[in-house]
Amino acid sequence: MRARAVLAAATLVTLTACGSGPSLENQDAVTAPPGDSHHLTIGSAGFTESDLLAQLYAQLLDQAGYQTSLITVANRELYEPALESGQIDVAPEYAATFADWLNAKEHGADAPPAGSPDLAKTMRNLRALATPRGLTVLPPGRAVDQNAFAVSADYARRHHLRTLSDLGASGLKVRLAAGDECVKRPYCAPGLKKVYGIDITAVDPKGVGTTPAKQAVQSGRDQMVLTTTTDATLGSFGLVLLADDKHLQNADYIVPVVNRARAGSERVAKALGKLNDVLTTQDLADMNQQVDSWRRLPADVARAYLEKHGLIK
Repeated sequence: MRARAVLAAATLVTLTACGSGPSLENQDAVTAPPGDSHHLTIGSAGFTESDLLAQLYAQLLDQAGYQTSLITVANRELYEPALESGQIDVAPEYAATFADWLNAKEHGADAPPAGSPDLAKTMRNLRALATPRGLTVLPPGRAVDQNAFAVSADYARRHHLRTLSDLGASGLKVRLAAGDECVKRPYCAPGLKKVYGIDITAVDPKGVGTTPAKQAVQSGRDQMVLTTTTDATLGSFGLVLLADDKHLQNADYIVPVVNRARAGSERVAKALGKLNDVLTTQDLADMNQQVDSWRRLPADVARAYLEKHGLIK
């Protein structure tokens, strides 16, 4: 495995201050043939899952004959322009979230959302926003990291709950552990009431998927917690997810985003596309657990996963 330099975020700040990127100013980046640079820089947003995905991408590209380096930039306001300018060549993103972010950047914060629960529609909107900026959004796989709701396993058994529809039909009163914004967000308390008919009596402001929020449900203080589909710690709190069977949540499937001028080739797409055939939401949750709970390095976890599935030697 080739050694990969991990560059400081401060370097990127300096570079982005000097570069304008291709967006709307350099149409050559959009109309020129897709590039295939020998050295590719993979970006991570600095949290466990993003680090894992960046490692998976880098090791797949290494296997395909590229030289790769990794850079961590926790702020999308920095790394998205760096993707446009080619300082970062490849980065993992979330389809609906990235579509909404680009949409707000292009049309303002009050623009109608570009992301939705419909994956095909979300991808069309995302690509329409990304292409003029010199970015190519590669196909999504099966893995999705979206908002999800969990209850205690005992609570689910006692009330025969497997889905959010089951909870709505039960007529149970539910105190929800979540972030402050849950009171107003359409995917949270208002959506649970409107789409599922769930009787949310209060929102307990303990954050999204935090330990105190899970402990509140574990103890019975609250009945449900807002978390994510790749949360690897639910079992340790005795919690289980209820299926979003009416698709309230947006289609935040994981997608590679590449700078077209430097990494828009079929060879890059083929190398990264191999992950789509194997990576599931549960796989990603399991890998998150190995890093967060078992203290394994993302590079080692990614390598073991790719070797297990025969994607690298």
